[in-house]
Amino acid sequence: MAVEPEFRYKQCLIIRNDVKMSCGKRCAQAAHASIGAYNNADKALSKAWISEGQKKVVLKANDERTLHELRVIAERSGISHSLIQDAGMTEIPPGTITALGLGPARSEDLDKITGNLTLL
Repeated sequence: MAVEPEFRYKQCLIIRNDVKMSCGKRCAQAAHASIGAYNNADKALSKAWISEGQKKVVLKANDERTLHELRVIAERSGISHSLIQDAGMTEIPPGTITALGLGPARSEDLDKITGNLTLL
C-alpha cells in the first residue's frame, strides 16, 4: 500500500450549504474562491503549496454568517481569503454570498479555523 504524502500546506474552500446550487455551480464557486484566495496569498506560501501539489479541501458551511465569521478569523490570523459574491446571471440572485476561500496556508493553521466543518 502506498504511503500518503504529508501536506504541510493547503487551501480550504467553504461552500454555503443553505443555498440551492447545482453541482456545477458549486464547483464554479469553489474555483472562484480558490483563485481569489491564491491571488491574495503570500508568495512564499503560494510557492510552497504549489511545490507540494496544491492540496485543496472543500467544506460546507450552514449559512452566510458562518462564512463571514470564518473570514474574520482568517483575516485576524493573517491568512489569505476571498469571499465570493455571485453575479446572479444563472441560478441564484445577484449579490448572494456563496463561498469562501482560505489560503494557501499551513495546514495546522487552517485546521484551527475550519476543523469543525464537514466535507462537502
